[in-house]
Amino acid sequence: MSDPYNRASSEPSEADPYNRAPGGTASAVLAYLARHIVDEPDAVGVETTGGGGGQPMRLLLQVAPGDVGRVIGRRGRTAQAIRAVTRAAAARDGEEVFVDIAD
Repeated sequence: MSDPYNRASSEPSEADPYNRAPGGTASAVLAYLARHIVDEPDAVGVETTGGGGGQPMRLLLQVAPGDVGRVIGRRGRTAQAIRAVTRAAAARDGEEVFVDIAD
């Protein structure tokens, strides 16, 4: 019998005992990071798709057109760091996510 409160368990529980939205932590972390990088934080949006039935979730980051370069960074290093931190936040909840940045 698996403990539904054990986050380190390899078996996903049927229902989330904390009643969280799927991808909620990863989405919140992504929005937080983006809002603190861009010049127009009110234009930041995160759209969540997929994630049902053990499939990875896709997070689409939308920012103002003038802030896309700031989010991507030189040679994509900022975008790579944002993706790594967001994946780590999702892994903490036992989820897998992919981050896309809208052009």
